[in-house]
Amino acid sequence: MDSWWAARPAAYGFAATLQPDAHFGRILAAYGGIFVAGSLLWGAVADGYRPDRYDILGAVICLFGVVVIMYVPRSH
Repeated sequence: MDSWWAARPAAYGFAATLQPDAHFGRILAAYGGIFVAGSLLWGAVADGYRPDRYDILGAVICLFGVVVIMYVPRSH
């Protein structure tokens, strides 16, 4: 594996810091929660993967985190 492949996650993280929206980090974190749950759902639909109760619990926790990140009122 060359160093470019290892540097990609760092480059992605750096690019996120250049976003003009002050809440981009919050949006990216919420997207992560949706991605986790969606990945399990895709695996079940496309590959026939059967998530166990801990997979489902983890996805629910992630989705709850999305709700907290996006909708809990904050004082600014």
